[in-house]
Amino acid sequence: MENRFKAALRSGRPQVGYWLSLANPYSAEICATAGFDWLLLDGEHGPNDVRSLLAQLQALAGHASQPVVRPVSGDAALLKQLLDIGAQSLLVPMVDTAEQAAQLVRAVRYPPEGVRGVAAFIARASQWGLEADYMERANREICLLIQAETRSAIENLDALCGVDGVDGIFIGPSDLAASLGHPGNAGHPEVQAAIDDGLRRIIASGKAAGILSTDPKQARRYMDMGCHFVAVGIDVATLASGARSLRAAFGGGAAQPAGSGY
Repeated sequence: MENRFKAALRSGRPQVGYWLSLANPYSAEICATAGFDWLLLDGEHGPNDVRSLLAQLQALAGHASQPVVRPVSGDAALLKQLLDIGAQSLLVPMVDTAEQAAQLVRAVRYPPEGVRGVAAFIARASQWGLEADYMERANREICLLIQAETRSAIENLDALCGVDGVDGIFIGPSDLAASLGHPGNAGHPEVQAAIDDGLRRIIASGKAAGILSTDPKQARRYMDMGCHFVAVGIDVATLASGARSLRAAFGGGAAQPAGSGY
């Protein structure tokens, strides 16, 4: 099956996305009705595992929104499982060097180009063998996105952009802010300067550039800069803010318990 998200990135069409952290197929399907171009299934910071990600991929299968799966790490064995359950697009966090990126390229490709284990005929990815040419197409249809979100990654960004087989690079503002010495303050001028410079370098390299911003004005600015895939919201934040705003409209709300983190 053609990877429509990858095709859109290649064509240069900006893709507006939404972050799914609730780890639930029912809420994922609800969000798919909103018409976002892509939906990020978060296995790094959301309480997901392979089975919950599978359920969400199944829930999204009938919708136009394209799923992008973020694993907890770039472990080759985990990536193999995610590809076999039908993930076509992966966003791998915390990639600092070109060597790491090259290893990821090999992890998501079948031999001789890579080291992905061969079992397509028993995998959902090939509809359990119904797509007889799956292995012939898989290497060119898988979309590999990597996250640059540390000082080291920004310093190595040109080398990361030069890795063949990496389709796009996503700047992670929160982790980058912490790495630059400004934890919890992605709006700090130093962080913003690093983000803008990084995005411009990615775009200039010909790779797809991505980022998450829940500030609509800033998200539009990133798209105006030429970013190819921009996430503009997070399901848990939408739910929390919506519920709290609704309660506040009726005269306040219950106090948060001690240790709730709010």
